[in-house]
Amino acid sequence: MHTGAIDAQELGVKALRRAEQPAQLPKTLVEVDQDLSIDFDRGEVLLRGQPVHLTATEYRLLYHLASNPGRLMPTETLLGKVWGYEYQDEDHYVRLYVSYLRQKLEPDPAHPKYILTIPGLGYKFVDYRRKNSRDHATAPGLAARA
Repeated sequence: MHTGAIDAQELGVKALRRAEQPAQLPKTLVEVDQDLSIDFDRGEVLLRGQPVHLTATEYRLLYHLASNPGRLMPTETLLGKVWGYEYQDEDHYVRLYVSYLRQKLEPDPAHPKYILTIPGLGYKFVDYRRKNSRDHATAPGLAARA
């Protein structure tokens, strides 16, 4: 038998789960720029028209970053979404897989323009929804490297 308190608690958990879901993308094909496109329906990533092979983990990480363009994604959130919440203390996983993605997608992985590091906080995917986006130019004092 459920009490009102349990029902409210369950509703709170469901609301929290909904809040953690990426924003619905208006289209499944994301043209980040002239070089990079991601087709979420097909699970394909194209760089300069050529398919890029990603592991399942790399794809899940890219999905959560690119589904939230311009939005800070805390390392803990990415760990929970990609690896599971039992990996909360394994933040080196995110750093490692971001470096793998940068090696495969960035023109210059040492100076990323797609996946930006916000030191001490997490990562941000360039906001491709804005034409002539300047997201890759980080705010003063924020480095763009992992």
